[in-house]
Amino acid sequence: MDTDKDRAEYQLAPVQFSRLTKRGILLGLSVPQLVALSIGTLTIVTALYTAGAAGVAWTSPIWGTAIMIASIPIGGRKIVEWVPIVSRWVWRAAHEQLTYRRQIVRPRPIGTLSLPGDAAALREWNDPESGAVMIHDPHAKTLTAVVAVSHPAFALLDPGEQHRRVAGWGRVLAGACRSGRISRLQVSERTLPDSGTGLAEWWERHGINDDSWAASTYRDLIERAGPAGERHATTIALSLDLTAASRQIRTQGGGMRGAATVLRQEMTALTQALRAADLTVGGWLTADELAMTLRTAYDPAIGVDLERHPDIGRALDTAGPVSVAESWDRLRTDSAFHAVLWISEWPRSQVYPGFLLPLVFTNGILRTVSLHYLPVRADQAARDLRKKKTELISDAHQRRRIGQIEDAGATAEYEDLMHQEADLTAGHGVLRATGLVCVTAPTVDELDAAVASIEQAAIQSSCETRRLVGQQAQAFTAAALPLCRSV
Repeated sequence: MDTDKDRAEYQLAPVQFSRLTKRGILLGLSVPQLVALSIGTLTIVTALYTAGAAGVAWTSPIWGTAIMIASIPIGGRKIVEWVPIVSRWVWRAAHEQLTYRRQIVRPRPIGTLSLPGDAAALREWNDPESGAVMIHDPHAKTLTAVVAVSHPAFALLDPGEQHRRVAGWGRVLAGACRSGRISRLQVSERTLPDSGTGLAEWWERHGINDDSWAASTYRDLIERAGPAGERHATTIALSLDLTAASRQIRTQGGGMRGAATVLRQEMTALTQALRAADLTVGGWLTADELAMTLRTAYDPAIGVDLERHPDIGRALDTAGPVSVAESWDRLRTDSAFHAVLWISEWPRSQVYPGFLLPLVFTNGILRTVSLHYLPVRADQAARDLRKKKTELISDAHQRRRIGQIEDAGATAEYEDLMHQEADLTAGHGVLRATGLVCVTAPTVDELDAAVASIEQAAIQSSCETRRLVGQQAQAFTAAALPLCRSV
């Protein structure tokens, strides 16, 4: 017979996320705002000392414009903060960097990935011992491997089992923080069109094809309903920081072989941690499997045919897109339109571990939810927390001196900082998490409808999303491709 104490042990504990830091350099002002206000103040002072009040009046268009662009918000940003984004977009448009066309005649160098933009510098390294393909980024100095994982339906588990699995996943992330050599972890959950091969294979193994009415009806149902469904695929990408692991790489012989050896050690540790968290590890992706993932990200319409014919479309040197056209708020690739949303606010109130279920279980929409975790070493995290605490206390003191009223947001940010410091003292790791959602549709109208549905699902998950603009191509590589790319 269960007691109240036993039932209490199986209750899920709610959690609360830290707020997104919006504190600026001085009194909540960002660097662009300070520059604009400084220009306006300098203009007023110079005009006052040179021409008096008349000079201030004559220069009012300058300092008035500076004050306006530093204070008026548009789309969640001040006008002055839009200047670098718009300037970069105009520069890229002037240099014809918004479109990509694959050069069919000119062959690509051996070992490179046929990806557009800054991802064109990526190199592949096939590890002979593990059989996995490792992606080398010579600019960011990282080496990345991808593992496929599967898991039972989290929503169908009892609260005690959910709590145990959440604690196991927490140990996985804590292990990444203690390593000191991992630069990024990317968890990607994709929805893909299902070709029905899984149902057909199950019928081949377990069905009784005796030409009866029931067998014929079941076979016809599989042929019709199988391709109309969708399936979920989850991958975890592990990125090794070659700079932080330089000493270990030298002890292993140096070069790419030494880096692959060090990455294999991290892969083994991650595999053990995932199995301890009751996650089924499907194996580290080979070159053929990663090529399939990249190809279907740019060309989702071909996914069903590639799944039915596993002997074609499995080369990394041809897995990239044939054509890419970037717009201000969306991206067009071979057979689809894409839009990337940024999870700008995680739940501010206490939520339970399954709070993302409305966003994950969006039926009928092709989308990829990517969570990027940037582990922070304990010593560096302690220094950052002390620095932030000093800045918060200094800003509060400055506000009291000028008579500015203390708002609840600053107080809540300080409380979040104290909670993080307490967790770090208790032995937990500190991670910087970024959430991206890539929505895919065959037409622009269907894309807008899908984005609206995803935004509504995010609201049900107590999250706030913002559609990224001026950087959709770079955001797509970070959200839709399991390569640990940054935005």
